[in-house]
Amino acid sequence: MGVTPAPARLTQRGDTTGNATGGVGESTPRPDGILKVTGEFAFSSDLWHEDMLWGHTLRSPHPHARITEIDTSAALALPGVHAVLTAADLPATTTYGLEIQDQPVLAGDLVRYEGEPVALVAADHPETARRAAARIRVDYAELPAVTDEATATAPGAPVLHPGRTDRHAAHVAHPNIVHRQPVVTGDVARAAAAADVVVTGTYEVGMQDQAFLGPESGLAVPADDGGVDLYIATQWLHVDHRQLAPVLGLPPEKVRLTLAGVGGAFGAREDLSMQAHACLLALRTARPVKIVYNRHESFFGHVHRHPARLTYEHGATRDGKLLYVRARIVLDGGAYASSSPAVVGNAASLGVGPYEVPNAEIEALALYTNNPPCGAMRGFGAVQACFAYEAQMDKLAAALDLDPVELRRRNAMSQGSTMPTGQVVDSPAPVAELLRRVKDRPLPPERQWERAAPGPDIRALPGGLSNAGHGEGVVRGVGYAVGIKNVGFSEGFDDYSTARVRLAVTGGEPVATVHTAMAEVGQGGVTVHAQIARTELGVTQVAILPADTSVGSAGSTSASRQTYMTGGAVKQACEAVRAEVLRRGRERHGWPAEGLRLVGGKVVAADGEVLAALADVLGTDAIDLELEFRHRPTQPFDLVTGQGFGHVQYSFCAHRAVVEVDTELGLVKVVELAAAQDVGKAVNPGSVVGQIHGGSVQGLGLAVLEEIVVGDDGRIRNPSFTDYLIPTILDTPSMPVDVLELADEHAPYGLRGVGEAPTLSSTPAVVAAIRQATGRALRRVPVRPEHLIDLGPDSGRDPDR
Repeated sequence: MGVTPAPARLTQRGDTTGNATGGVGESTPRPDGILKVTGEFAFSSDLWHEDMLWGHTLRSPHPHARITEIDTSAALALPGVHAVLTAADLPATTTYGLEIQDQPVLAGDLVRYEGEPVALVAADHPETARRAAARIRVDYAELPAVTDEATATAPGAPVLHPGRTDRHAAHVAHPNIVHRQPVVTGDVARAAAAADVVVTGTYEVGMQDQAFLGPESGLAVPADDGGVDLYIATQWLHVDHRQLAPVLGLPPEKVRLTLAGVGGAFGAREDLSMQAHACLLALRTARPVKIVYNRHESFFGHVHRHPARLTYEHGATRDGKLLYVRARIVLDGGAYASSSPAVVGNAASLGVGPYEVPNAEIEALALYTNNPPCGAMRGFGAVQACFAYEAQMDKLAAALDLDPVELRRRNAMSQGSTMPTGQVVDSPAPVAELLRRVKDRPLPPERQWERAAPGPDIRALPGGLSNAGHGEGVVRGVGYAVGIKNVGFSEGFDDYSTARVRLAVTGGEPVATVHTAMAEVGQGGVTVHAQIARTELGVTQVAILPADTSVGSAGSTSASRQTYMTGGAVKQACEAVRAEVLRRGRERHGWPAEGLRLVGGKVVAADGEVLAALADVLGTDAIDLELEFRHRPTQPFDLVTGQGFGHVQYSFCAHRAVVEVDTELGLVKVVELAAAQDVGKAVNPGSVVGQIHGGSVQGLGLAVLEEIVVGDDGRIRNPSFTDYLIPTILDTPSMPVDVLELADEHAPYGLRGVGEAPTLSSTPAVVAAIRQATGRALRRVPVRPEHLIDLGPDSGRDPDR
């Protein structure tokens, strides 16, 4: 059916702080939008150097094996090959990692997952590099694979990372547990004894891929000073830089990174992929080296969303007030830690949802296994928890014979509520209002395929595009869900961002230049930065410089933090530049101390009098300032109780899904996916709605389509977009959106991070609607056709799983 245009309803909009066209609060077009739509945008895979070589990676075919011998002679003998590297050739530090330095640059004596890099080749043509890699002989002795909690923690289980010394190692019961975080509040035993109704459930979430546009790619260029310049598609230039310099054996100043064109990320570009490999080959050959993964290799070359098994117990009074929640959340982290500790912290601290729960016992942990490594993906631990606790709320509503939205409303947190971690939510938390808005929205007409003109439109049917059915067994369902997501880095992390702003006269006109290291990965940050500069400096012309490591860190483009953090840094730097402009004016012209503004390229007094043109005040002198912005500090969660001020901000989104299910074929059509979200301040309303749409569709994909299928042996069964299915425009329903703007006084402009929250609640809303249509329990996502039809008593499969 495609996306039905539906204007967003903007509520409680505040005035912008300036009058410049294209400022804060306006739906300013993206400068890269037309280029991306027309195909003219230069992505990292388009990088080119006239004398470059091509790099390729040889990867392990085994999930767990000991390397007994590597013979590279046949590869080196191939004409056109310039270098072959193994672990024995690494010049310095041999491991890296975001939080725990446990991942080898190249596997030396042991491989821990299928697809782990073992050797590198540089050649004068990509096909030559691939043929050379195929000539490398690697002898393996296969080892038993650890693939789940039972095999990871069983007596005598292989320890995947013996001798751990990381900060989490002393706090876990088994070395194959990456990190464990409990959250305990109140007296659950007493609450359980007092509960009138108790519901339990075990839920599973499959491994989801970020499926970003543009595979991993980059270009490393050796420099005359013995260093290297890397042009790379990434989410965090400075964390790449921090890991790369030790691996390359170079001082930090000789490793320089510049952001190349990024097609998307969703967490998968936070970890290193080919960065170190390209740089090592470039330094070895003294030639530029380009590496571009194909799509098959990309499935092995980046982390994925943690699959999870979640066991929940909810107890409530007869009138529907929650008394307690017990939960155990087990996340499969795969072979290396990546960001698993932080994902565990999110899953635990957000594990009861946006509800007031006076008593809770939550345990979340991540495992080391020989499955593919998992790390950051949009929603970051909160997605898995939301699927489970929202299924529980529906189950509890059924047990109490209550409307599922009414049950949620009775328990909804609000400003002043206390999280299970003991943190008081001190900004707006309009959970009940978000639910009311999606529930009150009119439902779309039923049986739309029969209402089309001039005749029936089978495309509106489940499976209609393949002419699989004609509506005989189609039933409708409606489902609701709401979620809570943190914004920004948490648990005491020194989360800051840097911005440099320069104001100077160019061609007789004041021009602001903004320089940050923010990774633009499609979220629209470059647009936001220009809007902030126009608003704060009252200029029309704003230049955004390419992101690189010559300016201070902007942190990662993740955790819904960039508009808050780097936007906050740009705002703060602009305010400092503006203050310097006005200081000069006061010194030179005796302007009043208060009430001055920069508007439309002019300095304006409180009464509206124009005091001077900004260009005249600046003259030939530029103002150039670089500042760091930090949010208020957070605290680590206590490792026994989980108590602590762990998150700087929370965001909330609610969904209502309307689905039609062909119960004979097990096919699902999502007819509508309505959302309501509080964004604090819509800095760019058009982009805000786009983020909500994007997150909603990604959650829809997890609900009914997307899963990397990993066998019991740790091998990926479907590493291609032929077999890994993502929603297309033909799967995308009408998505009306309500945007609330309830300011958070602690944040720049009162804004609230937007990008992740809709990914949480869209998945359980779609599944709730399918449950309502079919009566199936559906304890696992993605929901597959075999879960919705009667397979018979001898099928050997549980249709509810």
